[in-house]
Amino acid sequence: MPDFLQALGDGIYAIDTGFQRDRFDAAYLITEAGRAAFIDTGTNHSVPRLLASLDALGIAREAVDWVIPTHVHLDHAGGVGLLMQSLPTARLLVHPRGLRHLVSPAALWAGALAVYGEEEMQRSYGRLVGVPEERAEASHDGQVITLSGRPLRLIDTPGHARHHHCIWDERSGGWFTGDTFGIAYPEFTRAPDGAPWLFPTSTPVQFEPEALRASVARLLEKSPRAMYLTHYSRVGRSADEVRALAAYLLQLVDAMVAAAQAVKDLAGPERHSALKARLLALYQQEACAHQPALTPEAVAELLASDVELNAQGLAVWLDKT
Repeated sequence: MPDFLQALGDGIYAIDTGFQRDRFDAAYLITEAGRAAFIDTGTNHSVPRLLASLDALGIAREAVDWVIPTHVHLDHAGGVGLLMQSLPTARLLVHPRGLRHLVSPAALWAGALAVYGEEEMQRSYGRLVGVPEERAEASHDGQVITLSGRPLRLIDTPGHARHHHCIWDERSGGWFTGDTFGIAYPEFTRAPDGAPWLFPTSTPVQFEPEALRASVARLLEKSPRAMYLTHYSRVGRSADEVRALAAYLLQLVDAMVAAAQAVKDLAGPERHSALKARLLALYQQEACAHQPALTPEAVAELLASDVELNAQGLAVWLDKT
């Protein structure tokens, strides 16, 4: 089995997409009775790993029934169109607010281009490929699809983005959460008990803390035993552990909102710098308390891009409110 492919049990595999660094960005492959579904895809540059994972597991490309991005941010859905060119019978199932962006990705590309610039877009994502309209459909809240008889339920989960849904798998007792249940990089996992440290992601431009709290509450209604995060992989080993992680995640949501409100009267670069400093201090305090082997400098290096993007997203939220 390739080193970027990890078996998680219940026919679920995490694929390290190779985006940014090792074990930063995961796509998931669910297998059932010889059929398969991808949840999230990474970027165009991730597609060779996704196809190699099928080959390693002996799954024909014609046996992939579904490609389901949790939302249309490019680290989750940038490779959808290119991947589907190699999966002749697969259908795309995407949140209704994201469907048009994956069928005709010009606006999605333009928005990301304005943030990252042409050079970074090509380096990190590659040119986006649209999905033929007849192979794509919008999900709806409460929808149930099947993978060789295995039910997968989708629910609308705004908070991180309004075009976000999560996928419930009864077999594993787990949710595929995209970014709704935050981020838990492996570098922050505590030894020897393997406890993760997770934090919310408020990347621009649709962070809504009240909606996020409501979405997390909906996820907990199933008493999940596991959460399958895009960043990165499975967290939780019991319903009690997942509930504790959720309580901590929402505690950090409150702390991030408070950090933003503390600088709301500042403007422009001054506000951005002050908010970044507050977020970094919060993450350093919390991460180092969880994992004493970490240094504040290491936390700052690992979370540099997250601090930047979370500050941008919180600023957009401040301006809206």
